[in-house]
Amino acid sequence: MEDIYEQFFFLKYRGGWSFTEAYNLPIGLREWFVKRLITQIESENFAMENASNSSSSSQTLSTHNQPKMPPNLIK
Repeated sequence: MEDIYEQFFFLKYRGGWSFTEAYNLPIGLREWFVKRLITQIESENFAMENASNSSSSSQTLSTHNQPKMPPNLIK
């Protein structure tokens, strides 16, 4: 049961979800959102590390540091 509460906390704290929104999600969808949020946070952390290690002072989006377009929206 504590794992479920951890998911609720994570979605609320890092994802901006309300408790009710997270609670009412179907289990599979809630787990997908948790995994996807983890992937997004890791990607953003990687981009920030690369930007801070870069010799350039500008920060621009590239294919390496921006969220990927969902496959169903690519034409």
